[in-house]
Amino acid sequence: MTKKEINKGREDRPNGYFKLSIQVSLNGLSFCVLDTIANSLVLTHVRRFEKEISPFELHKVIRADFEEKGVLDYSYSEVISIHRNTLFALVPMPLFDPEQLPNYLKYNAKILGTDHLDYDPIQGLDSANVYVPFTNVNNYLFDQFGEFEFKHSGTVLLETLLKLPSSRQGTLAYLHLAESQMDLAVFSNKKLLFYNSFIFSSPEDIMYFLLFALEQLELDLDILKLRLLGEVTEGDRIYELCTEYLENVSFFIPPDTSFSTMAEGDGIDFTLISAL
Repeated sequence: MTKKEINKGREDRPNGYFKLSIQVSLNGLSFCVLDTIANSLVLTHVRRFEKEISPFELHKVIRADFEEKGVLDYSYSEVISIHRNTLFALVPMPLFDPEQLPNYLKYNAKILGTDHLDYDPIQGLDSANVYVPFTNVNNYLFDQFGEFEFKHSGTVLLETLLKLPSSRQGTLAYLHLAESQMDLAVFSNKKLLFYNSFIFSSPEDIMYFLLFALEQLELDLDILKLRLLGEVTEGDRIYELCTEYLENVSFFIPPDTSFSTMAEGDGIDFTLISAL
């Protein structure tokens, strides 16, 4: 398998003008197909699991959903797979050695000797994201589409947020919620102060992780701006708790993605759209 290259197509399915973006986790999956000429989403799909499943089961669900939704009926110029889990570590480039990937993860993630490790250089941040991808999913996608690109969800999220003009001024925290996992990224004058992901089972879990991280960063909650995105809506328990403890809370509105609004009602995740 070749990483970081687009799908070359197959003899029976030549290159077309569609892009496929798929996000996978053990708590759910989603994918969408973009018509690059019409700049519109022609297919979207979201599935959430009642409980965490195994990578083997995830592979079976993807195959079934691809067949049911007709994903393989399109020909693609680009395919990208986003792997969403908490098995990652950010490493500053001056300290990064691609031959030492297990050493970066072994202290803060449970990894097995059979795990395949990979990394993404993060554009706009002098760091690499070392992580454990779902190898069986990648193998399936390679069998179907040939060479394709894959990244960790944290890479996509950070690269997108780093490009925002709003991250250049003041202190902002972005709280992204999807598939029972929360991502917290904190910026101060475009400098990344903190990024981590946590598995949660209740709104109270989210507030614990959020407030504890902000406390460790010694940030003033009266000044800090919190932006919410993902699976959170105004008036729900998560939103109410955030506004109870922080003064400046609002929803993050993605900039200028003409097809993003088409996906909101379908629950398509921010990182899935941002990867297109």
